Amino acid sequence: MYTAQARPCYPDLLMRQLIPRAERYFEFDALGTSWRTECLAGVTTFMTMAYIVFVNPSILHDAGMPIAGVTAATCLAAAVGSLLMGGFARYPIALAPGMGLNAYFAYSVVKGMGVDWHTALGAVFISGVAFLLLTALGIRQMIVNAIPSELYSAVAAGVGLFIAFIGLRNAGIVVSDPATTVALGNLRAPGTLLALFGLMLTGALLCARVRAAILIGVLATWALAAVSGTIQWHAQPYSVAAITSTALQLNVRGAIGRGLFEIVFVFLFVDLFDNVGTLVAVGKKAGLFDETHKIPRVNRILFSDAIATITGAMAGTSTVVSYIESSAGVAAGGRSGVTAIVVGLLFVVALFVAPLAGALPESATAPALILVGSMMMTTAAEIEWTEPGIAIPAFLTMLAIPLTFSIANGLAFGFISYTLLKVLRGRFREVNWMVYVLTALFVARFWYLGR
Repeated sequence: MYTAQARPCYPDLLMRQLIPRAERYFEFDALGTSWRTECLAGVTTFMTMAYIVFVNPSILHDAGMPIAGVTAATCLAAAVGSLLMGGFARYPIALAPGMGLNAYFAYSVVKGMGVDWHTALGAVFISGVAFLLLTALGIRQMIVNAIPSELYSAVAAGVGLFIAFIGLRNAGIVVSDPATTVALGNLRAPGTLLALFGLMLTGALLCARVRAAILIGVLATWALAAVSGTIQWHAQPYSVAAITSTALQLNVRGAIGRGLFEIVFVFLFVDLFDNVGTLVAVGKKAGLFDETHKIPRVNRILFSDAIATITGAMAGTSTVVSYIESSAGVAAGGRSGVTAIVVGLLFVVALFVAPLAGALPESATAPALILVGSMMMTTAAEIEWTEPGIAIPAFLTMLAIPLTFSIANGLAFGFISYTLLKVLRGRFREVNWMVYVLTALFVARFWYLGR
């Protein structure tokens, strides 16, 4: 008797073949992770950095750029950069237009120097191409590998202090003060009370070992802000088609013609060392370094970063960088590139509903930054505090990052003090030649900035 056999479901069969291959590609077993954990980590990272969708356009709008076009360009650049970092480099690091460099673009280059924003975008594009060439020649890899292993833990701890300070400031717990530089904010302010609620809730969830603690804390604080009417948000006219007002509007020839090499160098230098610092901090916390303290696939990371900056300039936004908020995803368990891919996909969604991302208040994300900063401080225990030659550069690195509001400055203080102490102790032969070159560049940078 003939018995009909069920035909295989080809989509189901295809998925059963692809999923194991993807897990092998992203090294799930070696990293001890899963799809659920990676997706949760990606959402967590996106939630902590979604502010860039409306903060970056508001800054570049001061440079005369169309706000709707920059909004779309911001989402596109972040999506491309994060997808590249996740799929090609396989790291849980998200990218987006960098804070600080966007302010330099708008207020120093365009408004301060009188450079047209089209020409300034041309300078960003040139810096991206320079990044690509330096990566292809192996120079950026040499710079990353030249960082003394003694400073790795210090950079990670310093960045932890940095993002915790940002969180405290965003929450209104710490405010600026002309007499004492910083002071305690108004703890009865609605936004600050919300942040304190989120801080205690998320902290309690972390103590209870809830894997989704940070994400739950952000969402719960956001919901409370909405219910209490604390969110001050009004939808702005927006369309994805608005990107045509900034896309391919860069003036590369004008940037070369005006001799903006000084501006290109600033974009290049700050982005390079901010990215290196972020990479070291996130990689150290996630345990992604190999036994020789080297970063696997570092060339892929740097290629992704360079291509993202070029894409951002062509779309119509300032330099794209690695985001330290990626630490939030790592704290949520993210270890593979899937985390960054999830972030990239969420930025693709944001490309179509960008104004909604603006409804996420700082009071909801500030607690996450504070607590992630506390988690990153665990690396400070790895520093040999009894050895002055290590302790002094490490301490200066940790202190300079939050107090100067710059990862690059922290690295500079660490490099310079590390090299000088080695030389003064007669151990100059222990210092890599590239460290001498970088130390000289850092000294030249400080000399230039002090003019």
